[in-house]
Amino acid sequence: MDPPNDWYNLLADLDFELPPDLPPPNGAAGGLSPQIPLSLIRQELSTKRWIAIPDDVVARFRQWRPTPLRRARELEAALGTRATILYKYEGANMAGSHKLNTAVAQAYYYKAAGTKRLAVATGAGQWGTAIAEGCRMFELGCRVYMVRKSYEDKPYRKTIMEMLGAEVVPSPSEETETGRRFLAEGQSSGTLSIALAEAMEETLVEGTRFCAGSAETYSMLHQTVVGLEAMAQCSELGAWPDVVVAGVGAGSNLAGIAFPFLGRALTGEGPEVRLLSVEPAACPKLTKGRYAYDYTDSSEQTPLQKMYTLGSRFTPPSMHAGGLRYHATGKLISALFDRGMIDAVAYRQQEVFASGTLFARCEGIVPAPESAHAVHGAVVAAREADERGESPTILVSLSGHGLFDMSAYEAYSNGTLDDVEVADETIEESLAQLPEVAEPVASAGGRG
Repeated sequence: MDPPNDWYNLLADLDFELPPDLPPPNGAAGGLSPQIPLSLIRQELSTKRWIAIPDDVVARFRQWRPTPLRRARELEAALGTRATILYKYEGANMAGSHKLNTAVAQAYYYKAAGTKRLAVATGAGQWGTAIAEGCRMFELGCRVYMVRKSYEDKPYRKTIMEMLGAEVVPSPSEETETGRRFLAEGQSSGTLSIALAEAMEETLVEGTRFCAGSAETYSMLHQTVVGLEAMAQCSELGAWPDVVVAGVGAGSNLAGIAFPFLGRALTGEGPEVRLLSVEPAACPKLTKGRYAYDYTDSSEQTPLQKMYTLGSRFTPPSMHAGGLRYHATGKLISALFDRGMIDAVAYRQQEVFASGTLFARCEGIVPAPESAHAVHGAVVAAREADERGESPTILVSLSGHGLFDMSAYEAYSNGTLDDVEVADETIEESLAQLPEVAEPVASAGGRG
């Protein structure tokens, strides 16, 4: 089996358009950022069902793709469930996660557009590692602003990024105006929103451009290689999923594995499938956020997007799933959730790490904390199905390994892992600071 030669574009099969981006109320220019190559802007706006993957990108994909689809038989036995649990494992590459799928593609397109250097933000470090590898492949410079809490908790992520030739800076930093402002306000642990704003400032350096790894529609497009492979593998096994589960930060992980299955259902070529988003109780944007226009980062200079958000100034409590700390979900995932096409649940750290530990014991892979959310979502879904007397097939996106996250597993093992959950009052305080804009499109048929 070879990697796919085309990406699948869900926009071709939707019967609605996404709400347009809006200029920020402070008067900064709106629309898609000129930082983004025209090739990616075209992908962002395209309604073609299939978009060809460049040969140079397919050649790079062959280093680790296709990735394995396995049945979690030992986990099923440990749970005593009648459900069939399958998992698609994306951790066996240099970045250790699904992030490399779009990092390679973006590095290719930025290089073709004449970019010399990329500046990025990363939470747990998977995106930073992935883009460092993509930049190495296509001979680009790379600077990564890494959320300081993750920078301190996961020092070997920094090591591997530097090994690949990237420069890594803990965020907030003293090197940007944004970083200095938040340090002065006492927010030293950082957020992904702050790191994004710092990376955006880096584009003042000639030849440097910013790129994002998760929320944009084109990054979700690039991830569909995961779901396309999974569909072919499920067909070979004769086990089509009833439920597809993934952890959600901004959404590319869920999009990658789920969109091809959703597309088959929308066109009538396949059965309906339940898409389940799993997020941390410490950053519950779908389950407790608001569908509204908001800034995509803390710079408050970028175009506003309509998203499920906790507010761009929201600072989640300390938690180990750094890749799920983003304050919002991408506009495409948000629109699908608003229309009831995606379900969402939120769980606390201790139960998530319990399922992650069980999975490691049963299946021989330590899930990243982000992936452990998906595992726990599958465990809960299997138990609920057992109670109903049902026997579903559940497909899990095991989006990365947790070998750089052993301090978190150690904390769970010795009983010192905090069971954090954000207070409703904190969320309301953050949402009260959302920008005030006149919405051009009503959310027809949504959750309200």
